[in-house]
Amino acid sequence: MASTAPAYPYFAPRYVLASVAVSIGGLLNGFDTGSIGAITQMRQFTESIGPLSATMLGITVSMIMLTGTLPSLFAGHFADRYGRLAAIVPGALLFGAGSLLQCLARSLPQFIAGRALAGFGQGIFLSNVSVYICEIAPLRYRGTLAGLPQFMATAGVCAGYFTCYGTVNIQSDIAWRFPYIVQCVFCSVLTWSCMLLPDSPRWLMLKGRPAEARRALMKLDYPMVEAERDFLATTEQSPSLSPWQSFSLLFRRGYRARTVLALFILGMVQLSGIDAVVYYAPILFQQAGLSSDNSSFLASGLSSILMLAISVPAFLLADKWGRRTSAISGGIILSSCMFLMGSLYAAGVVHPYGVARWLVIIAVFVFGLCYCSTWGIVGKVYANEIQPSHTRAAASCAAMGLCFGTNFVVAIVTPILLEASAFGAYFLFGGLSLGTVAVLAAYMPETRGRSLESIQEAFHRPAALSGGLAQLLRPLGLAAPRRRAHQTLREPAAGDEVELQPQDTTEAVAASAVEVDTVPRALRLEVSV
Repeated sequence: MASTAPAYPYFAPRYVLASVAVSIGGLLNGFDTGSIGAITQMRQFTESIGPLSATMLGITVSMIMLTGTLPSLFAGHFADRYGRLAAIVPGALLFGAGSLLQCLARSLPQFIAGRALAGFGQGIFLSNVSVYICEIAPLRYRGTLAGLPQFMATAGVCAGYFTCYGTVNIQSDIAWRFPYIVQCVFCSVLTWSCMLLPDSPRWLMLKGRPAEARRALMKLDYPMVEAERDFLATTEQSPSLSPWQSFSLLFRRGYRARTVLALFILGMVQLSGIDAVVYYAPILFQQAGLSSDNSSFLASGLSSILMLAISVPAFLLADKWGRRTSAISGGIILSSCMFLMGSLYAAGVVHPYGVARWLVIIAVFVFGLCYCSTWGIVGKVYANEIQPSHTRAAASCAAMGLCFGTNFVVAIVTPILLEASAFGAYFLFGGLSLGTVAVLAAYMPETRGRSLESIQEAFHRPAALSGGLAQLLRPLGLAAPRRRAHQTLREPAAGDEVELQPQDTTEAVAASAVEVDTVPRALRLEVSV
């Protein structure tokens, strides 16, 4: 009997290797984030490009997010029409071209133009990286693998910091140009990897290509039993829609709740102030009293190492922790750190000496660690999980567009706020984080342990009625017991694969009717436009 063992060296299931390969897109995002703040603080950069005011620094750093906003809104349509990988490749090439232009820049306008081009490419590929991984990952490992781009982004931040720290003592302008050479290499690897990988089986099924979907599943080592149960038996196909129809479909009845929640989560995750910490870490540490350039660079690098270290267990345990628990507890810690730093600066006790400056430095570290272990992982995973297959790419890309927009606002406003007030930025970000916690506690259903297809049923009834405010009050004994008909969302035990089915028979029939009726009707409305 012939052996059925694979002919290639077996290191891991190929869906894991594919996820790692496309997650280089997250590495690119993190590497730029971790290096640009250090680059603009280098003496060699100032000598080559010229000194930057606080406003011009904000514009230069944030340009990559500004130009990523618009393509993100419509990258989902491109991915729905031509495939997830087909959207990643041109985005990676544009990002590489922008990195090359920055590397060769001799003036500030040329450097900003390179960042604008890189941002346009990043807006195309970044959200589709998460969509692709979410669709090829088995249920048991979906949280871990879908969190891989964020883990790689954290690793990229660390690599960016230390690449600059390693070149800062080089006397020539190669000190700040070398990081962009590294980015060009990463772009080449990402492009080559995507050309070798099969496209998403779920996308192939939506395009009415079941034979190709099965071949893709075999190439990815995806469990066929799970595929047959969840999506191979479906006959639903995605119609051909215009970019505007794809975008407007997200806000029709039956899709609106999921779209708004995804937009809110990814937007507010960035408004927590993480980009202020990552982009301007050298400035924050100098403000706290670390006067030496090497000291602030080293402190920034140390924070990136700790953020990477905490991301390892957070990434590996993403499918063990509930999404709600991670989001709510993380938000409380993030807002507390911001309020602590703001209070210390407002009281005027932060000096280059004394205990207060160390409290600020420790709070910066704790903030970064908490973000990487909670909001950084759960935000992108959850925003992709809650979308139905035929709108997942469009909704995720639209949410990423908002994410780029909020990133731009934070990056451009932070240096201006820090120059105008020592504490205003901290109170602003702390207040936004605390408000986010309140909204998520009321309107965020749990998705851990459920298939992508079964998650959708949670959005056929108001989340606040099925576990929002009542879940917060019940531990305090302030909530009245719910009747059986409303017990629709229970917290699953570890490893418990349950669907969000209503426990009342009448409600279950109604929910099924909505599920069967809403999606085709919305799609028919769009096709008839």
